[in-house]
Amino acid sequence: MGTSQSSEGPGPGVPMVPPWTPAAPQDPVPPSPPLPGIPPNPQAVPPDGMPAPPAAPPAAPPPQPPGVQPPRLSPEKRFGGVRTNLGNFARSGDGRDLRRGLGHYVRNGYGGSNTATQRFGGTAQTAGSLGHALYSTASGSADAPVDRTALAGRTTEEIATAIIEAVRPVDGTQDAEAERASIHDAMSELLTQFPQADLLNLSDAEREFVIEKFAAIDVARRFELDVGKHLLERAPTATVAMSRLKQMRAYIAETIAASFRKLKAEGRILTSGRVARVVQAALRDTFEVFEGYEE
Repeated sequence: MGTSQSSEGPGPGVPMVPPWTPAAPQDPVPPSPPLPGIPPNPQAVPPDGMPAPPAAPPAAPPPQPPGVQPPRLSPEKRFGGVRTNLGNFARSGDGRDLRRGLGHYVRNGYGGSNTATQRFGGTAQTAGSLGHALYSTASGSADAPVDRTALAGRTTEEIATAIIEAVRPVDGTQDAEAERASIHDAMSELLTQFPQADLLNLSDAEREFVIEKFAAIDVARRFELDVGKHLLERAPTATVAMSRLKQMRAYIAETIAASFRKLKAEGRILTSGRVARVVQAALRDTFEVFEGYEE
C-alpha cells in the first residue's frame, strides 16, 4: 500500500467538498455508564404484566436551515496552475516549484485553506477514530472497537488489518480506500521507527507518531490522486518520477509535523477525546502555510 495510484483528479463542476465528507469532525465519545438500579434503556424493561410500548417511529429529517449555501462547485481548469508548477518540479526538482504548486492546489484547486480543511474533514474524522481505537485498546476499555483477546497471538499484519477494518470500513468511496491505505502505511512506518511496538498496546509517543504519520500520508495521497499523474508524466525518467514523489511526500510530512509541533507548544496535544479536533487544526495550519506560497 505504499504507492498510491494517480488519476486524472476531480474535474470541473463537481462539489469541492463531496457530500460524504464530515461537516465537523468529532471524536468518538465513550458511552456513559448506567446509573445504579436503572437499566440502560428503561423503556426496554416494562413493568411486570405490561406489554412493551411500541417502538417510536423514525424521526423526520430536520428541515434545511435557512441561509445554507449550496455546495461550492469547482471551476474550469481548477488544477491548471498546480500542473504547470508540478511539471516544472518534475523536470527540475526545484523546491520552489513544488511550493508554488501546493499554493495553487489550496488557493485555486480548493478555493482556499478553509475549503481545503473542509475537504479533508474525513482525514480528521478517521484520525479521531484511529486515536480512539488505539487508546481504548491499550487501556482495555470496554468500548474498544478491537478485541485484544481475539487477536492474541495473531501476526502484526492481521492485527493491523483488524484495526483498519474497525477504524475505516469499506464504503465504496475513494476516500475510504485512500484512508485505509494511509492507516496501513502509518503503522508500517511506526514499526520501522519502533520495531518492538505492540499495535494493541502502544505508548503515548507511539500513538502520536501513528496519528501524525496518518495525517501526513493521507494529505500526500489525496494530492497524488488529484494531480500526481501530471508529475509522473512530466518527469524525464521513471526513476526521477519516484524521486520527485518521495521529495513531495517528505515536504508535506515536514510541514504537517511542524503544524503539530506548533499546536503542541500551544497546549493542544493528541490526547484521547480530542484527536480529530487537533488533527483538523493541524491540517488548517498546514493549508494556510501552503496558501501563503507565492504565485
